Amino acid sequence: MSDLGDFTDFSADDAGEDPADDGDPVGESATAATSVDSTDDTFEQMDTDPVAPDAGLGVLSAAGGLRISEEADETCLRAYVTAANRSAVRIGKYLLVPYPDGERLFCRITALEYAQEFRADDATEIHARRAMREQGIDEQDFKFIAELDPVAVLYTDGGELKRRMTDRVPKPETVVREATDKTEIKTGLKIPEDGVFLGHLSVGGEKVRTAAEPPTIDYRLKDDYDAGDPLVFRHTLVAGGTGSGKTHSSKNVLRQYLGRTYEMGDGRTPELAVVQFDPQDEYAQMHDDNPAMTDEFARRCEREGVAHGGYDDTIAFVPKVAGADYSASHHGAEQVEFTVPFSLVYENPWLIAGSALNDNQYGALVNTLLPRFRRQYGSSGTYDDFKTFLSDPAMKEELHEAGDVHEATFDAVKRRVRGFDAVFDQDARPITDQIPQLVRDGGLTVIPTYHITDSRTASTVVLAVSSLLIDQKLSNDPTYDRIKETPLVVGMDEAHNFLTDADSVQARKVIGKFTEAAKQGRKERLGLYLITQDPQDIADPVFKQINTTMVLNLGDEDAIKAVNIPSNLESKVPYMEKGQRVVYSPDNSEPVELIGLSTCVTRHGRD
Repeated sequence: MSDLGDFTDFSADDAGEDPADDGDPVGESATAATSVDSTDDTFEQMDTDPVAPDAGLGVLSAAGGLRISEEADETCLRAYVTAANRSAVRIGKYLLVPYPDGERLFCRITALEYAQEFRADDATEIHARRAMREQGIDEQDFKFIAELDPVAVLYTDGGELKRRMTDRVPKPETVVREATDKTEIKTGLKIPEDGVFLGHLSVGGEKVRTAAEPPTIDYRLKDDYDAGDPLVFRHTLVAGGTGSGKTHSSKNVLRQYLGRTYEMGDGRTPELAVVQFDPQDEYAQMHDDNPAMTDEFARRCEREGVAHGGYDDTIAFVPKVAGADYSASHHGAEQVEFTVPFSLVYENPWLIAGSALNDNQYGALVNTLLPRFRRQYGSSGTYDDFKTFLSDPAMKEELHEAGDVHEATFDAVKRRVRGFDAVFDQDARPITDQIPQLVRDGGLTVIPTYHITDSRTASTVVLAVSSLLIDQKLSNDPTYDRIKETPLVVGMDEAHNFLTDADSVQARKVIGKFTEAAKQGRKERLGLYLITQDPQDIADPVFKQINTTMVLNLGDEDAIKAVNIPSNLESKVPYMEKGQRVVYSPDNSEPVELIGLSTCVTRHGRD
């Protein structure tokens, strides 16, 4: 780390330098008291000794009050920064203020201010021309004040460093130093020592450096039952605009989960399975090594315990859709075709409701038409059979006369459930016959929909398969034990297209299903990993269940407000470079800035 310089201590003004000692060099300080001459009000410098260069950035000032309060807006914590150290100080940096008994106040710089040292008007022609000629200013003419936000008190208990809420005020003129110890910073921010790697701690786009090796501070997400439920089952939202690095970041994170084991209710510890819905056909590349990864970068990953390299157990499960062919040469993953059987509609009638059916029509479909069709055709009934079934004029008349379904309602249902010919019962094995391949211990299943040009068809496929997974996970009497008994992450890119809050029957049913899945996730070992560029469109009942939010660059003000991160970090989001992100995970750490890995740990891109 660079030399942070000396500090200077003057008792004439605890937030300033001695105006009578113009010749005192920056970097030296008074270590003995100064006294005031009662006859002429002049200050006498009693003694000076050089101070070690790593002594600190400055000292706490009580000039404007020194106060710690339960109310954040009543807290007043300010530090005077010496001239030699001012260029090294940045908003967001982490500092330590010691107490006399060895405890330390861990805090963060929230504001920086120049204040006049002397009562003089510096906005004059003379001052301006002098500064222009000298190409600068005399730092000693001004106070440089840093406002601090107290984060936690650090203390040692049984040889272990711990943190607690800020409950005591430090003394005036206490030396303030930059936090550079990895353990102190991690403890102060409540960052777990172990877990799933998300990136490196940063401030203002620059990695926080320490004197240790490696010099960076890794940020990890809790993944241990001893420390509480693994946060993978408390759900994750990744929000970022186009080009912000959402896919790059998500590949890196999901790669860390693959191969990890989780204890189930029966005591087994199978590996996590991931099913990723992929509208841009990018995630199947996780099967392959990244040709751009250097040997040095790979060694750095290994030193920090970061999983890297292509993941062999990756399968692209390709939806067979009429009029659309999937052809991929940009990844080496195995490709398996499937079709959605119409039998899935029995448990999820809203799949063919779309946004067109009103509540009355949906009720007729669910309570009368589908049950009657199921009795007649059983589990082998197809979508074509259902259309034929609805074409029976005798049944229509019978239901109308019995008062079960009005003929106008019948006609409306018949018209509006059409248009799904490309989705159901295509020339491929049903997804329900391939569950052991779809959900595998330690397996990554990618379901690409890029080749499906019709948005309603693509949405129906995604919702059909995701509903199958969720229904089986939440069921007390599942049809497919493999799904129930395997820890599972359901990843959904462009989640705003599927989980938007709307008044339609389908939207309400989808939101209800995913909300229940999110609520039961911890118990059932089911995690949602949602990726979106429009977080404001994610329905509120689902959003409220998200514990970990990663926010990359977002330019839309409504989108930034929607992610609900602290205001001090909210203002930085529009200026984040690719790969920078804010992580807000209240059950894991304080809100922080991170920088992700510059190289994707698996193949990424079509080159």
